[in-house]
Amino acid sequence: MTVRVLATLALVGALAVPALAQPSCGPTRPDMLGPFYKAVAPERAVTGRGLLVSGTVRSVRGCAALAGATLEWWSADAGGDYRDELRATQRADGDGRYRYETVPPGRYPGRPPHLHVRVSATGHHTLVTQLYPRDSERTLSADFVLVPE
Repeated sequence: MTVRVLATLALVGALAVPALAQPSCGPTRPDMLGPFYKAVAPERAVTGRGLLVSGTVRSVRGCAALAGATLEWWSADAGGDYRDELRATQRADGDGRYRYETVPPGRYPGRPPHLHVRVSATGHHTLVTQLYPRDSERTLSADFVLVPE
């Protein structure tokens, strides 16, 4: 009887290990799209100098990297104006990584400085969010975690 209980406990423990070993990521919190989004921005990873943003696009499911995810960026210039020169579309690499460089965002009236980003990947809900760099920050690290459809 004791051997049977121990064998059952060992089996249950062995089955539970893979579930515990799988990493999990919480989804990135969405933020508003805002009135200045424009689809089909040029494909590029640089729209200026002074602020570098990098990270990985992941799925909530297993924290898996999403290769080829699309990131669309837009922000205001130092004077608070949205310009086409500060819009970009890029694709994450084979490991879900991205690197985007732009000018530090200016203050849009009534808002703190911020960057907009729209992230999409096959089989996942599109994420729209914003990053809020501090005035002195010149490098941001941000992973975007998407929810499967």
